[in-house]
Amino acid sequence: MTARPPLLLLPGHMADEGLWAHPARHLGDLAEVTVADLSRHDSLGGMADSVLATAPPRFALAGFSMGGYLAFEILRRAPGRVERLALLDTSARADSPEQRERRHRFMAMGERGELDAVMQAYMPIFVHPDRLADAPLVDGLTAMAHRVGRDGFLNQQKAMLGRPDSRADLAAIAVPTLVLCGRQDALTPLAVHEEMAAGIPGARLVVVEDSGHMTPLERPHAVTAVLRYWLQG
Repeated sequence: MTARPPLLLLPGHMADEGLWAHPARHLGDLAEVTVADLSRHDSLGGMADSVLATAPPRFALAGFSMGGYLAFEILRRAPGRVERLALLDTSARADSPEQRERRHRFMAMGERGELDAVMQAYMPIFVHPDRLADAPLVDGLTAMAHRVGRDGFLNQQKAMLGRPDSRADLAAIAVPTLVLCGRQDALTPLAVHEEMAAGIPGARLVVVEDSGHMTPLERPHAVTAVLRYWLQG
């Protein structure tokens, strides 16, 4: 029997393996799926070194939101180890001044242990407006944030504050690349995905309809189907 190729999934901030539950469950026939823990380091460099230390020699790489920022860092450090790339609801840009201010404000709340308040503030830019009353979705996102915890949350915010602008690196990406986002993604809008897809040679852009930022949870069947086509080349 042919060995399944490795697929490494990178979650976003305040998220863990629960974010990738549907793809991980339904792509196992195509790939050996691993979800990285991104809560223990306060820089993208530290995250990248930790991921690369335990990853197979070569792997497919899918990063969601903060995981996309990390995917760019992994490519800078070990481009020859990534066989194909998927960037979901993310951006190649560094934080804007407005985003940095919001991050510092939320970090102050996190230091006081106010993760529930942070999640309440994030929710309108995390999910489609129609899903703000979707209790299982909202409660699931909040539960993930608590699993990541206060220290993990602060580590991730520091890492994102320190990330570089990756737009200059796009043209050097030489593997099959998927760029995917929710049509109503308010955190990383469609325009930044169009920018990434235009900058990466041969990249394919897929827009998931009726979804906000959290596409793997808002539209899990659509995301898994697209990832299946991406894995099959």
